[in-house]
Amino acid sequence: MEFGLSTPALLFSAISLLMLAYTNRFLAIANLVRQAVKSYEADPTDNTRRQIRHFKVRLWLIQYTQVFGVLSFILCVVCMMLVMLARAGAAELLFSGALVSMALSLVLSLVEVLISIAGLKLELRKVGA
Repeated sequence: MEFGLSTPALLFSAISLLMLAYTNRFLAIANLVRQAVKSYEADPTDNTRRQIRHFKVRLWLIQYTQVFGVLSFILCVVCMMLVMLARAGAAELLFSGALVSMALSLVLSLVEVLISIAGLKLELRKVGA
């Protein structure tokens, strides 16, 4: 397989879409956190406290999901520069790093989704479902 400028460029659209999705998840959870804090201040229930604990973990996961996504993007950019400078070995190494970083980002995103589902189950318990 020939490693050229188009190889790392393939990740650009995927990373951009992932970062957009991650940002949307962050904005959604930020609103939910604000609502939960107001709810807890008004009526400090155990259920709301558990939700807030879930939010803390989810925020940490979203933070590192985005960190690894951005790192993947940066590694792709540097990789493309190295391809242009005819440093194929280093470019391939950085591209591998970009793929690993993207994979870590996706795994963290999956864990965050699973925790989000657990949080929704807590909400459903409030109504006896």
